[in-house]
Amino acid sequence: MAGAGLGGVRGRVAELAAVRARAVAGPGEEATRAQRAKGKLTVRERIELLLDPGSFNEVGQLRRHRATGFGLEARRPYTDGVVTGWGTVEGRTVFVYAHDFRIFGGALGEAHAEKIHKVMDMAIAAGAPLVSLNDGAGARIQEGVSALAGYGGIFQRNTRASGVIPQISVMLGPCAGGAAYSPALTDFVFMVRDTSQMFITGPDVVRAVTGEEISQNGLGGADVHAETSGVCHFAYDDEETCLAEVRYLLSMLPANNRENPPAVPAEDLADRDTGALLDLVPADGNRPYDMHRVIEEIVDDGEVLEVHERWARNIICALARLDGQTVGIVASQPAVLAGVLDIEASEKAARFVQFCDAFNVPLLTLLDVPGFLPGVDQEHGGIIRHGAKLLYAYCNASVPRISLVLRKAYGGAYIVMDSQSIGADLTFAWPTNEIAVMGAEGAANVIFRKQIAAADDPEAVRARVAKEYRAELMHPYYAAERGLVDDVIDPAATREVLVRSLAMLRTKHADLPARKHGNPPQ
Repeated sequence: MAGAGLGGVRGRVAELAAVRARAVAGPGEEATRAQRAKGKLTVRERIELLLDPGSFNEVGQLRRHRATGFGLEARRPYTDGVVTGWGTVEGRTVFVYAHDFRIFGGALGEAHAEKIHKVMDMAIAAGAPLVSLNDGAGARIQEGVSALAGYGGIFQRNTRASGVIPQISVMLGPCAGGAAYSPALTDFVFMVRDTSQMFITGPDVVRAVTGEEISQNGLGGADVHAETSGVCHFAYDDEETCLAEVRYLLSMLPANNRENPPAVPAEDLADRDTGALLDLVPADGNRPYDMHRVIEEIVDDGEVLEVHERWARNIICALARLDGQTVGIVASQPAVLAGVLDIEASEKAARFVQFCDAFNVPLLTLLDVPGFLPGVDQEHGGIIRHGAKLLYAYCNASVPRISLVLRKAYGGAYIVMDSQSIGADLTFAWPTNEIAVMGAEGAANVIFRKQIAAADDPEAVRARVAKEYRAELMHPYYAAERGLVDDVIDPAATREVLVRSLAMLRTKHADLPARKHGNPPQ
């Protein structure tokens, strides 16, 4: 009897193995060939690239839908078009769900959605990052409103997880309608050129409603969202590079909002001389330079992960390390629009500051900003409202905050970009700094306009009074004398000063007001 029972168990185990093999294999070679013909990897190949080898634990592999009608009862594949579970990235737990475009085009149905809901709930409960690999055609039309309700559950969980665990969306195929909204609620969006698109209504609908002819990539491709809309934070040429960069981003982030970002041993000396900065930044405030080179000189080994690299390029937002510790960098970019703040730059920096504050990433702000961009389009577009988003984000941030003025810091833009008056913990300046309400020439035109207008030689008078204004109110030590900056430092000592300052601030604690939540400008 015992032998027969054992044989029966072995038979059932063999049956299980066969069922699992079918689930892993997916819908067949023809569907896989079609996937590869589009230049796309299969769902399990993507998960293998994202996670450490052999670390994936699948949940809901044998789940199948129970819908009927429109031929669905005859098509009930295992996984129901989405693979869910958890694994590790560099040994740290990460949850993942990945659409399988080979099954129902990756479209979301009731069972499909419930699998995603479960893995999202698991990620929130475990306090671990969630990565979605998106390659789905929206709601499964054959299942009707049940599919739409599934999206509602995803959106609700995206919102509940916001600021609690890092959420990363990787777009690896066409994602329309509800499939595009969930990524927009997450912290970072990655896209792959030519193979991934995001839009609420596709080209066919656009053509039918407006008569406009446009391709999928032209409407919602990676370059469009990376350069024009700002929806995409990172864009790459292939899936392998994209997923490698997702791993790199995860390595710099904490698992949740209760932890600090992981530190790594730093080979770059904490007190390394940064004398090269003396030649990188011109003393003449009207000469442009590339702030990227300044950042690379300061941070560990020159390694920087820039966020929104191609959108609102007049401001730089990046993650890097200083002495092995993750830091978020917000920096003016004098090489683009002279580094002015405008609507898009304000939005870009505000979201980045909020993310860093939510996940305990210290903030370093590098200023060389001549002000806000003037113009009717900016004013009518709401520069006041959008600029206030950045102001609110900084004022609300409780992480360690250090600001450094390299050259110009004029007007409201100086105040907004983490000045001491809005709560920066430490503020430094180089001896090339000019902290003022506005440039000397502009100030002279306002203060001495009558004398200039009445003079026989207006240009000579304007030059003389501008020189006097600069000498009186814009010399490098004016702000330090009045306590607006904590110290004027040698550029060659910049890295050492920043490393020591961040080490001191590592134990910073800020008491936050008792409130449900603030009401930031929108």
